[in-house]
Amino acid sequence: MCGRYASTVTDQELRSLFDVVETVGEPLPPSYNVAPTQTVRVVLERAPKDDPGVEAVRQLRSARWGLVPSWAKDPKIGNRLINARCETITEKPSFKAAAARRRCILPADGYFEWQKREDGTKVPYFLHGDGVLGMAGLYELWPDPSLPDDHPDKWLWTVTVLTTEATDAAGQIHERCPLVLPPSFHDVWLDPALTDRDDVDALIASVPEPHLEPYEVGTAVNNPRNNRPELLEPV
Repeated sequence: MCGRYASTVTDQELRSLFDVVETVGEPLPPSYNVAPTQTVRVVLERAPKDDPGVEAVRQLRSARWGLVPSWAKDPKIGNRLINARCETITEKPSFKAAAARRRCILPADGYFEWQKREDGTKVPYFLHGDGVLGMAGLYELWPDPSLPDDHPDKWLWTVTVLTTEATDAAGQIHERCPLVLPPSFHDVWLDPALTDRDDVDALIASVPEPHLEPYEVGTAVNNPRNNRPELLEPV
């Protein structure tokens, strides 16, 4: 799974790295310990709300981590949907609509995973690549029934991180890891015109395994209230 990650790159750098055309919302401060239910920056492509017939624009915007399906009665369901297994996203009711039309990328410096030792203790590791990782995700918009249609907070934007079977060094720490998209996959993954679920499954199957480097970090990362650069230092 992916339950924590670091994201410290500025909006300006993200706009350049992901060819972003439009930025929505205020920048977020660097986070060395991003946790579920927090607000995160995501990259997606979407047509303007007032003119859906216009060509989609690549955006950088904020969303809450923990996907809330549009049909959900209670947004608390998002607390359980921080990850989605990429093998089943086109089938599961919570994810299949977003898999067909609302895919996104969550930029990350790297992510944390805990390795369970024989004595039962869990040791945190930070896994990173060469530069910013583009973690594949899905996003949804949930209409708050308690607010009028013209209220600025009517629509709650939420996201989930896709996971896949871990291989390479990541597989030695945990059996699952984020689905990391190489830059050559960004355009097709974000393309809202890709709506056929079989094509989405084929695209996921073609993503090459990432080559990530892990190193052990201190247990301060266990507490999501801790958020400082030292969390990324190897022990």
